[in-house]
Amino acid sequence: MPDIRRLDSPEATAAAGEALAATIRALDINQLIIYLVGDLGAGKTTFARGFLRGWGHSGRVPSPTYTLIEPYELDSAAIYHIDLYRLADPLEVDDLGLAELPAPGVVMLVEWPQRGGERLPVADLTVALQVAGEDRRDIEFRASSASGKRVLAQKNR
Repeated sequence: MPDIRRLDSPEATAAAGEALAATIRALDINQLIIYLVGDLGAGKTTFARGFLRGWGHSGRVPSPTYTLIEPYELDSAAIYHIDLYRLADPLEVDDLGLAELPAPGVVMLVEWPQRGGERLPVADLTVALQVAGEDRRDIEFRASSASGKRVLAQKNR
């Protein structure tokens, strides 16, 4: 069953990302693929910034729209913030080497995963953001693996 909540500000969106990261860290899960889906302006990058802050990153978090991949080497994991918006063809995923990234100690946050099609590794969690009015978002969490289900079960306690 999906977990849907209302967020009333960009700060609340970032806080949701921070809380998810804290839950994952508390469970000592350091290998996870998280898809971030939603229209332009839905808050995917804001959520990712909060997630990175929740994992312990204190520096700047630029949008990876032009670089496609922004890596963050943190204490217990390497986090890759990936934005596939600019891909013209799913085959371009192969050039990015994303199939080689999933490994112990790697967390992937993937914006616009639909642009990668079936070339992407399968998500453990999907975070769907939808604009629900000015500065309001609906956020939905869906698990697609045992690790993802474990995270959601702990998050909802």
